[in-house]
Amino acid sequence: MQIDIFTLIPKAFEWMCERRPLAAVLGEALELRVFNYRETTPLSARQVDDEPYGGGAGMVLRVDVVAAALDAVYGGIPKRRLIALTPQGRQLDQALVEELAVEESLTLLTSRFEGFDERIVEQICSDRVSIGPYVLSGGEIPAMALLDAVVRRLPGALGSEESGLIESFSEELDGGLEYPQYTRPAEFRGWKVPEVLLSGNHARIESWRREQSRVRSAK
Repeated sequence: MQIDIFTLIPKAFEWMCERRPLAAVLGEALELRVFNYRETTPLSARQVDDEPYGGGAGMVLRVDVVAAALDAVYGGIPKRRLIALTPQGRQLDQALVEELAVEESLTLLTSRFEGFDERIVEQICSDRVSIGPYVLSGGEIPAMALLDAVVRRLPGALGSEESGLIESFSEELDGGLEYPQYTRPAEFRGWKVPEVLLSGNHARIESWRREQSRVRSAK
């Protein structure tokens, strides 16, 4: 899979390349490329944004700047999933993650402050994605969230292939929440691990976990 990210802060993504899940698949199942809008802007002094028409606070990422960046990399608007990270978008959930994880390539567009010129999301992008009903200072954090969620679905990303089979929102749990997890010590400050998990009875443990998942999901 190839994932391209267009951003004003390329260094924001560097730390992800050193850690799982991304580090485990980088260069094999994943090709990650990060591009800076300022490197290809057609404007002087590396300008990328401008004041909004009609007045108002903040700066808006210009459509000609984004088009120039796409022209430099693809020779035009690419025929691939081209995603704008914006509060206007479809909310990122596991169903969308699974949908994106089977694509051969993705392009993520981020912006800062007041966001995109509307022509970018209307005319250039194929998708809009939001990570929740709140406002951030830019699209880098949403892009990281989408990147991490998608990459961990690639073969070899996790320490064990079973790690991604039974977890919150998985088909194995009917899209519900994962059951509680415990580890040593069995008792700490009077807080005890449920007896069933210490029983060694795998059928009872499986039944308990399924029930806990149902209860959590219902709540």
